[in-house]
Amino acid sequence: MTFSLYILIVIALIGLFLIWIFWSSIIGAGFQPTSKKLVKQMLDMAEVGTGDIVYDLGSGDGRIVINAVKKYNAKAVGLEADPSRVFWSRLVITLSGIGNRAKIVWGNFFNQNISEATVVTLFLSDTANQKLKSKFLEELKPGTRIVSYVWKFRGWKPVKADETEEIYLYVIGQSNLSLKERDIRYY
Repeated sequence: MTFSLYILIVIALIGLFLIWIFWSSIIGAGFQPTSKKLVKQMLDMAEVGTGDIVYDLGSGDGRIVINAVKKYNAKAVGLEADPSRVFWSRLVITLSGIGNRAKIVWGNFFNQNISEATVVTLFLSDTANQKLKSKFLEELKPGTRIVSYVWKFRGWKPVKADETEEIYLYVIGQSNLSLKERDIRYY
């Protein structure tokens, strides 16, 4: 191979790496793993238990899905747009032997039906959270718990909040959840 071919391969690999890193930022939120401590706090705040179906929007490496199944005995579904993270989390789920109670779906969570969720977890962005409000109100049943890390839902009052850790719990049908014209300006 010539030197210019090596340079071309290196540039292509760098480009692919940058796309992999920034892909999830482009479609909604960047990948930043949530610590084990915060995962536990989020699931504890939602009081996840055996009868729950946890949906993690932007599930990344699957840690919330895996913890919901292994430590809280819930069923769990992760929705992730990055194919490499989908592959990784599916591999971990398979190796953990929890594939009968956990799954990762590849795709854009805005286009997925989440109506069976009893708990929804997310660590996305302010813009993504605001866009999800109408989806939540249309698809989720009363009593469904939504736990957001860092980003609040403007116009909604959390049922519980840990301001230090920036974890906010909302419940469909409670907290004066409403969809007003001012809440949908991002569409």
